[in-house]
Amino acid sequence: MTVVAGSLPLAVLDFVGIEHGESPGAAIAGAVAVAQTVEAAGYRRYWVSEHHNMQSLACSAPELLTAHVGALTSRIRVGAAGIMLPNHAPFKVAEMFRTLVAMYPGRVDLALGRAPGTDPLTAHVLRRGVAGDAGAEFPGQVGELLAFLDDGFPADHPYARLVAAPVVDEQPELFVLGSSGYGPRFAAVNGLSAVFAHHMSPELAFDALRAYRRDFTPRHDGAQPYSAMSVLAFASEDEEAVLDFEAAWTLTIQNISRGVREPLRPEDVRGLARSARFRADRQDDGRMVTGEPKAVAERLLGMRREAQADEIVVVTPSLDRARRQASFTALAEAWRHAA
Repeated sequence: MTVVAGSLPLAVLDFVGIEHGESPGAAIAGAVAVAQTVEAAGYRRYWVSEHHNMQSLACSAPELLTAHVGALTSRIRVGAAGIMLPNHAPFKVAEMFRTLVAMYPGRVDLALGRAPGTDPLTAHVLRRGVAGDAGAEFPGQVGELLAFLDDGFPADHPYARLVAAPVVDEQPELFVLGSSGYGPRFAAVNGLSAVFAHHMSPELAFDALRAYRRDFTPRHDGAQPYSAMSVLAFASEDEEAVLDFEAAWTLTIQNISRGVREPLRPEDVRGLARSARFRADRQDDGRMVTGEPKAVAERLLGMRREAQADEIVVVTPSLDRARRQASFTALAEAWRHAA
């Protein structure tokens, strides 16, 4: 793995949320500001997700966002977490990410997802109406992508004469995403790095990542397991800000379950956060890590040790970008003191 000199084993996964009343262009400019903030704070990576058919998000083209953020930062690794491979031709993914590597050598990451990152109808459209289990095609798609990026095809393979241009001397750093046992198992068997979405499946995360490290089989001589775990986290000395973050995530999950894809209204978040029932029902179910920066950093460090992970990927979706940036900065400082 290529590690940014002096960086912390921390990354950020950004959904590039569109705040209520702002334009998509403003949201993308805000994402750049977040990336610049976490670069200055010493984070190792800034990743964007791939989601479709969401009026509240501006991350439907993570490869374009990666290029844009890469141009406006200088050290931090940038990439997609992930590219939802069922939505794309592996050859095209290889071309896109080789182009990014040519633009930003030593700085590009590519995490691969097996899910479509959207609802069934949108997935159907993205796949041009192709029926069948998209997830079942994932192993073959990864194999093709690896061949186009580096491994090559057997001489008698019909794709052997194809070149994913531009031809560059390095690969993007590859990860396999997972929110079930499948992703880490696939990464281990195929000698790839793994990222597990604790923010989606906290009950599975620790066992899955420990099993990944135990079962890792190198693809190349000397290869070592490398894993990361994404965690919902928000750090602030301001208790009201913490409550707002927790309320915003609660409303986000409720909206997703109802098929509502619009940006959160600040008054709705504040109303829930300040309600007596919400405050009374708050409980630590292990899904998110919130509170004062020192406590958040210490808990994330403990989770990293328990999962035997190399990095923590911080996921901080909220309606207030300035608060998110302050949280990222405070967490990095607290991490340095706690580590």
